[in-house]
Amino acid sequence: MLIFTAIGYFIFISEMAAMIPDFIPFKRGMVIVTGVLEILFAIGLLITKYKVYSGWLFILFLILVPPSNIKAAIDHVDYKTGLTNGPVLEYLWFRIPLQVFFIVWIYFFVLKQNKP
Repeated sequence: MLIFTAIGYFIFISEMAAMIPDFIPFKRGMVIVTGVLEILFAIGLLITKYKVYSGWLFILFLILVPPSNIKAAIDHVDYKTGLTNGPVLEYLWFRIPLQVFFIVWIYFFVLKQNKP
């Protein structure tokens, strides 16, 4: 899943940059870094030696991402076009619980089962 979603960061760079809040600089660079991080998290979760570290970093990542999702929902940003005709606030009713689900999943199935 992470590899699949990370591909979107490289296909829709400018469009996804429109989702990032104004107080964050270097938006296009941040989109690319985010894509690279997702790929590294995916690899790290598969390697026993890095599983716990990757899990904690991925949870931190998932906690830091919602401001972009909230801004995109408020501004109706469509991540595929960068235009303001995208999903509205109802999108957050799906996205935020999904983030929480991933955090809980990583905690129970990666961190709790692989204590150092």
